[in-house]
Amino acid sequence: MHEFAGRHRYTRWDDTQQVEDLSAEDLLDALSDDLIADGDLLSALRRMYRWGDEGKLDGQIPGLQQLLERLRQQRQQELDQHDLGGVLDEIREKLQDIVETERLGIQNRLDQARGESGDDAQQSSPEAAQDPPPETSAELGLQGAQSLESPSPALRKLLEQVAARNQRFLQDLPPDPAGQLRELSGYEFMNPEAAAKFAALQEMLRQQAMQQQFQGLKDSIEGMTPQDLQPVKEMVRDLNAMLRERAQGIEPNFQAFKEKHGRFFPPDINSLDELMEHLQKQRAQMQSLLDSMSPEQRGQLQQMMDQLMVDDELRGELGQMAGMLDQLMPGDQFGSGYNFSGSQPLGLQEAMQLMERMQGLDNLEDQMEGAQYGRGLDGVDADHVRQFLGPEAAQQLEQLQNLTKILEEAGLIQRNGDRWELTPRAIRRIGQQALRDIFGKLSRDRFGGHKVDRYGVGGDRTDDSKPYAFGDPFLLDMKQTMMNAIGRNGAGVPLRLVPDDFEVYRTELSTQSSTVLMIDMSRSMMLRGLFFSAKKVAMALDSLIRGQFPRDNLYIIGFAYLAREMRPQDLPAITSSEYEYGTNLEHGLMLARRLLSKHNGNKQIIVVTDGEPTAHLEHGRVIFNYPPLRETYTATLAEVRRCTKERIIINTFMLDRSPYLSAFVEQMSTLNQGRAFYATPERLGHYVLVDYVANKRKNLR
Repeated sequence: MHEFAGRHRYTRWDDTQQVEDLSAEDLLDALSDDLIADGDLLSALRRMYRWGDEGKLDGQIPGLQQLLERLRQQRQQELDQHDLGGVLDEIREKLQDIVETERLGIQNRLDQARGESGDDAQQSSPEAAQDPPPETSAELGLQGAQSLESPSPALRKLLEQVAARNQRFLQDLPPDPAGQLRELSGYEFMNPEAAAKFAALQEMLRQQAMQQQFQGLKDSIEGMTPQDLQPVKEMVRDLNAMLRERAQGIEPNFQAFKEKHGRFFPPDINSLDELMEHLQKQRAQMQSLLDSMSPEQRGQLQQMMDQLMVDDELRGELGQMAGMLDQLMPGDQFGSGYNFSGSQPLGLQEAMQLMERMQGLDNLEDQMEGAQYGRGLDGVDADHVRQFLGPEAAQQLEQLQNLTKILEEAGLIQRNGDRWELTPRAIRRIGQQALRDIFGKLSRDRFGGHKVDRYGVGGDRTDDSKPYAFGDPFLLDMKQTMMNAIGRNGAGVPLRLVPDDFEVYRTELSTQSSTVLMIDMSRSMMLRGLFFSAKKVAMALDSLIRGQFPRDNLYIIGFAYLAREMRPQDLPAITSSEYEYGTNLEHGLMLARRLLSKHNGNKQIIVVTDGEPTAHLEHGRVIFNYPPLRETYTATLAEVRRCTKERIIINTFMLDRSPYLSAFVEQMSTLNQGRAFYATPERLGHYVLVDYVANKRKNLR
């Protein structure tokens, strides 16, 4: 049932699926290698946050890198799709439409004044086209021209002069949108439709000009005329006063400011810091738009925005506000421009919305990258992930954020102050996983197929049987027992059994042993990445003995500059900071011999090392030297002799083919009659566990 429940079925995402709950045990198994390698739970979790399960759980846990890749692809799609040249094109087209509408209106007004025949216009003298006096021109402006019905010849002539002047004005407009906007701002329209269109364009650009400095006012300034700006100016003055107080180290009364001017801002802003961050973010949108345009486009758009900030007092207050915001929030607040290369044009309003979306993607990327390097997953906004990457990505993020909760609720990790730690149950589970990893590979090497030709009591049952003797386990071989009775009495029923007919299966003899696993913790083991394999073997061997040979004794010793005993439950937490110079094999053997002296029966030391000894004790003081001193070899071999005298077998697993190490280990084997193996890090577990299990099977007839 457990295996069946652990399976997962994947289908195409359609926004209706629910992400299945993760098994805490499977999650810990996926973390086990990193826990053994780094010795730090937080580091292992951070790696999973970044890379996901890396296929260990069939991709059930995608990491932040996968979400980041999707985010970057989406941003690139935006860059490949849009063209910001359309921002000015939209304004240019609106201006062209306004000019053409005005020209058509002028012509229609002239036609109306001249009558249907237009003969008077043909007979007008050249003087009629000269500019009229300014005061007369003003009278014949938009309002005056609209009131003319069947004008007198004098007024008609004056109207023609005004129309001619306006047509020349329109003809001589600058080619760029900024120049046209500037010139038309002082122009008196004769066509009310053209005047209305120009007023609407000014209003739109005026709002954008305000938003460049103060985007938070968007909802409040829409439709606002220059005469209606007094509340805005008062609010900006009060805000500048607060910013000056902050710059002087005085904490202003933000609550009073909010009560007075809160209608200008989003309701979720509750402090001056939040307001400052909001304002800088909004200013950044227009700045990013400007930075994303060509120098010519940027200059024209900036000129238009400056022209439309008609209130000098407000312009000055907003300038002060911008300067103080930059002073109080130094650094790169505005990001940079974007290199758009697409063909889809955007209007100004659409471009501003695109800048908001692009900056949202940038901010989300920054949150995800920060989460990978220590800021924590809580800093990633799940709502933004849902907004930009969709519901599936948001669920994947929430799954990552819940990993510690899953492990804690299962009793596999616990809080110790501000740190997470593995529980004893989790440490046992990691050892079992290490054992499964190693034995899973051993199965391909026909582990368990060793020939056994000696028998004893207390081990596994064999296929051979023997006559029952007092004290044998009563593992009855029924078939052979019945054949013995038939052979004695002949065929017939009932079949009568006597004690001599009984046969029982033989068993392998399982001996009790005490073992010390000595692991080299010298600097070279760390630099060459060998200690991971040694730790994994230690945890697997501990799990093997606890599960299958509970009467055996296991000690673990780490040796480098000095040797020390380590508890199996402490192994996962050993980090690189505990590595030292030196390989003090003598001190390790000395400590192992003392531990084994408490036990009888079979005693052995398993040494895992990558180099010959380079340190020894002399009058209680460590002597270290590389290349090794002759005195170090002598002291170490003397300890080997003491172990041999106490009937302790030393088996050495070498992780290096150095001739110096091989020569020294050969001397050890000669003195002790132990065995020496060369093992690669990948095969170390195979050798150690097979050798340990094989030596448990003693063959006694």
